[in-house]
Amino acid sequence: MLDRVRDACRVRHLSRRTERAYAQWVKRFVLFHAKRHPDEMGGAEVAAFLSHLAVVGRVSASTQNQALSALLFLYRHVLQTRREDLELEDLVRARTPLRLPVVLTREEIDSVIAHLSGEPRLVAGLLYGAGLRLLECLRLRVKDVDLARGELVVRDGKGRKDRVTVLPRALATDLRAQLARARATFECDLGAGFGQVPLPDALARKYPSAAREWAWQWMFPATRRYVDREGRTERRWHLHETVVQRAMKRAVRDAGIAKPASCHTLRHSFATHLLASGYDIRTIQELLGHSDVRTTMIYTHVLSRGGRGVRSPLDSA
Repeated sequence: MLDRVRDACRVRHLSRRTERAYAQWVKRFVLFHAKRHPDEMGGAEVAAFLSHLAVVGRVSASTQNQALSALLFLYRHVLQTRREDLELEDLVRARTPLRLPVVLTREEIDSVIAHLSGEPRLVAGLLYGAGLRLLECLRLRVKDVDLARGELVVRDGKGRKDRVTVLPRALATDLRAQLARARATFECDLGAGFGQVPLPDALARKYPSAAREWAWQWMFPATRRYVDREGRTERRWHLHETVVQRAMKRAVRDAGIAKPASCHTLRHSFATHLLASGYDIRTIQELLGHSDVRTTMIYTHVLSRGGRGVRSPLDSA
């Protein structure tokens, strides 16, 4: 069953993270109903599982909706159950609350970055300076960084979309040093008979030598190589996201900032500070890669100071 779920995800070119999440939810659903086959269950069992998540598990609305999406995918695209047989009218999506993003001031960002070092420091600079998501930054390849034009090309971002964003000129020297370190790692791997990196989709078959070309190497290579399960080839992956996340958590704590700031907070701060500088929201939408401008509009609420910019009557006294 889980193999069929994975195959259906790959046929539709869903991301590997979505594939893993859907497979886990299907597994939890089957175990919740004492390992009954999903063919023997329907809308009532799905509703019971979702109710258990909300009432007993007290999961968030987004987690509950993700579970519902996974089970709808199972019945519609894997088991190919008809809409009327599944009784979809009994399945209600949880109302997701509107949350304002956490944003750091420029002084707080300077303090956080000052408490970082090495590759996490450069990654944090790109998250704030270019508005990247963490994995978008770690998946940058050498060919995607154009120092001459001052731009970064984000390949296969959220929603499988490419976009171009700004490259901070202040990081040009650090990026050149990082390229030199990545080149040294690459040449060391080549000398040892390795040097391959994973390529997207079927490019490895179309261009057999591309995996060993400098242009396709990671900007932030991992410290160790791994063995590919499918081809049993020893390759090098990019720096793992937990390395940066842990460093960011320590930096926020050491900076004495009493906010639940994470790596994604730097992206929020990028958008908010651009709005404060007078850039129009459509430009920021393109730089962030949002499909809908309403997603970008959330930063206008953060920008309003003191509750929609209203001055307290106590301050007027």
